[in-house]
Amino acid sequence: MSILIKPIITEKATNDSELNNRYSFQVNTKANKVEIKKAIEAFYGVSVEKVRTINVRPDRKTRHTKTGIQHGKTNAVKKAIVQLAEGETIDLYANM
Repeated sequence: MSILIKPIITEKATNDSELNNRYSFQVNTKANKVEIKKAIEAFYGVSVEKVRTINVRPDRKTRHTKTGIQHGKTNAVKKAIVQLAEGETIDLYANM
């Protein structure tokens, strides 16, 4: 089971990482804060002070087509916002 899925690179997340030394990741929905902290410390070699998690509910959509009404939804995801120790950074663009 892979805990870290991908980093979240949006305007808001990038601004938060530059100003407050917080980085956002999409993580496995069954992972807890302790597992997320250990995975980030092992993968990036940094020390983590705080982990905050967010469960994002799926979006439900309905379409009206010729064959009838189609119902669908997106996947539920879990996000983690990680606060690093003072003076430490993660270079998310190094592996591209």
